[in-house]
Amino acid sequence: MTIKETIKKYSARLKFVTHIPAKEVEILMLHLLEQNTIWLHLNYNNEFSLEKELEKLVKKRETNYPIEYIINKATFYGENFNVKDGVLIPRPETELLVDNALEIIKDLNKPVKVLEIGTGSGIISVMLALLIKDINIIAVDINEKALELAKSNAIKHNVEHKIDFRLSNLYENVNEEDIDMTISNPPYIADDYKLPDNVKYEPSNALFGGKIGDELLKDIIDQTNERNIEYLLCEMGYDQKKPLEEYFKNFETKDSSFYKDYEKFDRGFTLQLKK
Repeated sequence: MTIKETIKKYSARLKFVTHIPAKEVEILMLHLLEQNTIWLHLNYNNEFSLEKELEKLVKKRETNYPIEYIINKATFYGENFNVKDGVLIPRPETELLVDNALEIIKDLNKPVKVLEIGTGSGIISVMLALLIKDINIIAVDINEKALELAKSNAIKHNVEHKIDFRLSNLYENVNEEDIDMTISNPPYIADDYKLPDNVKYEPSNALFGGKIGDELLKDIIDQTNERNIEYLLCEMGYDQKKPLEEYFKNFETKDSSFYKDYEKFDRGFTLQLKK
């Protein structure tokens, strides 16, 4: 079969798994062929020689196993990042968290030190290191596998000299007193929430934040305040704005704001604490 015919055949098997079945088959083919999209389109009418290998990958994808774990790759902020199972897959909405951090850091107009809690694959820290010249980052996680992956992404993008990766539960192994900002995309889903099929393969400790869901967020707020860090930026659940607004009243703040994601759901906050 030609490449074009193969795409048609296998996209039919993925039509109930994804809204872009043909595109996903192309992605899997490119992964096997180690080629780019332009090459694929130029060779649509040529024979495809790796059908057996493709069928194995399609079969795996049919179970809702994430395509990012199959190809070990995800795109974030226009850059390619290494991905592997056992570590949370980057989400487009987290780009908004990076945007908000960039806005504040540029206004500070000085070399900054940033702490990222729960770095996962390292996407936030790596992007900040790429986009801000004078920055020093401490990136922590409780998952050794995540730290290993994050380090590989820092090396991939040549910013490993700007990031200190540490095994730490929140601030446990962070003793620095000159941190300007903490940033985090922590687990914030309620423990009893039923995950969609495509998310159930991702690590639960990167998703579930407690019985209500915002417990870990509140721990981060408490500890950031105790450390006298001025800025805290976090991603959060779509239904957590009101309880967090109430929680902010327990602290002396200069400012606080919330932002919405691409689907217009409440998705995160910026908290400026009085130092």
